[in-house]
Amino acid sequence: MSDQAEQERINQVYRQWHGGAGLAKHAWHRPDIVRQAAARARVLADLLPLTVGRDLSAVRALDVGCGGGGFLRQLIDWGATPSHLAGTELQPDRLEQARARTAPGVRWHLGQIDVFPDASMDLVSAHTVFSALLDEDLRRGLAAEMWRVLRPGGWTMIFDVRYGSPRNAHVRKVTDVELLRFWPAASRHYRTLVLTPPVGRTLAALPWLIPEALAMLLPPLRSHFIYMARKPETDRMV
Repeated sequence: MSDQAEQERINQVYRQWHGGAGLAKHAWHRPDIVRQAAARARVLADLLPLTVGRDLSAVRALDVGCGGGGFLRQLIDWGATPSHLAGTELQPDRLEQARARTAPGVRWHLGQIDVFPDASMDLVSAHTVFSALLDEDLRRGLAAEMWRVLRPGGWTMIFDVRYGSPRNAHVRKVTDVELLRFWPAASRHYRTLVLTPPVGRTLAALPWLIPEALAMLLPPLRSHFIYMARKPETDRMV
């Protein structure tokens, strides 16, 4: 499949996910969605001080496939300077949502990340982007571009899924082997989080302590991960 054909496939899938039944399935007020967001925020609040630091005001960050801009708004809430942040997206409507909902000053770009200079960012992130890329070469190419944009000593951050879905052929899991191959680093962190969607939806009506306890006591039930890898200080662009 060509890069253009794969991009169009991804665009069609995301249009389905973010409209109609897909929108209702991921509605912000659903208990399982609320718990997912809270779990991700907790892990980020733990990892970011250990990596980019407690003071985010000077951090230059790029969110690849930024969607509606949620992660960049989270960084701003935690002290990041909007003019130091950037988001890229392939879908114009999603990018416009992000622009309208986020503080002025953030740089938005419709398209790939090749417009960003080498070693220009302290943090480069991608949230459920790689699982949408079914083609191995596209995954490898995007990972290399993220590594290129990251300065030596900076951190890449990947939030994605550990398991494939037998009901969704448009999602492919991201493996530990891929993470280590794409972003080789001596300094790295890997945290699992969030109950698998079927379990999370089943337990959504129960008191919050029950799904929280299951997620804590049974790691195999966690469907997502956050991986952060530090680019070596001695890394040189080829």
